[in-house]
Amino acid sequence: MKRSFIREILESIDESTISFAGGLPNENLFPTKDLKKAANKVLDESKVFQYGLSNGIKSLREKIALEYTKEGFETSSDEILITTGSQQAMYIIAKYFESKDITIEEPSYLGAMNIFRLNHLNMNPIKLEYDGVVIDEFEKSFKANKLAYLIPDFQNPYTSTYSDEKREQIANLIKKYNGILIEDSPYTQLYFDKKTKSISSQIPNNSFHLGSFSKTLSPSLRIGWIRASKKLLDSLMIIKESIDLHSCGISQYILNEYLNDEIRYKNHLQTIRDDYKNKALFFCEMLDKYLPNFIYEKPKGGMFIYGRFENIDTFNLVQKCIKEKVVFVPGNQFYIDKKPNGEIRFNFTHSSFKEIEKGIKLIKNCI
Repeated sequence: MKRSFIREILESIDESTISFAGGLPNENLFPTKDLKKAANKVLDESKVFQYGLSNGIKSLREKIALEYTKEGFETSSDEILITTGSQQAMYIIAKYFESKDITIEEPSYLGAMNIFRLNHLNMNPIKLEYDGVVIDEFEKSFKANKLAYLIPDFQNPYTSTYSDEKREQIANLIKKYNGILIEDSPYTQLYFDKKTKSISSQIPNNSFHLGSFSKTLSPSLRIGWIRASKKLLDSLMIIKESIDLHSCGISQYILNEYLNDEIRYKNHLQTIRDDYKNKALFFCEMLDKYLPNFIYEKPKGGMFIYGRFENIDTFNLVQKCIKEKVVFVPGNQFYIDKKPNGEIRFNFTHSSFKEIEKGIKLIKNCI
């Protein structure tokens, strides 16, 4: 096991460094006043300081379940497990499937790959295209493994979004081979123009659907969840209880109080979408202006832009860029073999417009 390259980068830079590396939300958009009001209200009640249910406070689970149901994915509170961020959700599931073979996208989320290594899952990477995995390769791998991990919405790092056709094909294959899908969806609400139905909604008894408030409200709350059938969730409860008994009760109560005003939360989500869409478009303009040889697709949502240079080792490039006070994540970090390549993942959400232009100019100078 090695530490996350991204976390190491974040620890090695200072406030004067322009960072396109971490998947950090725009902290200027955190609803601090509303969260403070919610906190002041719930902290007057002694019950929020007490032990809670292992699967999370019921009223919060009911709110999350209701959002699924409104979107046509019938869900009850018993089909929601609150976790300490979706990272813990992945760890719990990986521990349950310890030492199994698993089909993953390539490139894939670094945090998930580290969790799978820690739990001795043998990863079988499948080529990812901009409308989803290559279906023939997926079927061959999934037929053998019967377990897959996918990020269909604004994939991290690749930023791809699965087409409706591929979502249906994958759902049919999972039903055909009676396997399990781990569908990671931290960016689903960060769409710019259109939201797409999850794969899990087509296979509710054969999937774990992972969600999080880290990208939409505050990472510091550390509240995520798993949506699955009660039968599947029951199999995870022993693992969850052995880790922390239950996720932070204070965070859950604050979040639950904040979510009592549905209109406020919906308006907040739209504010984030508008801001991130404008940032993404500007980032793309600056790439076209200063780095015209960078090959990429414009994202349809999420927090990242992913692309490549033809003849540049971006792992070496980032070492030079760190000295010039700008950082990004080289693409080789998202592959199992870690071989040098010309790919880069940029985060566009955390930097100002001024920092985006300055940072891309600095990268140009380093090249």
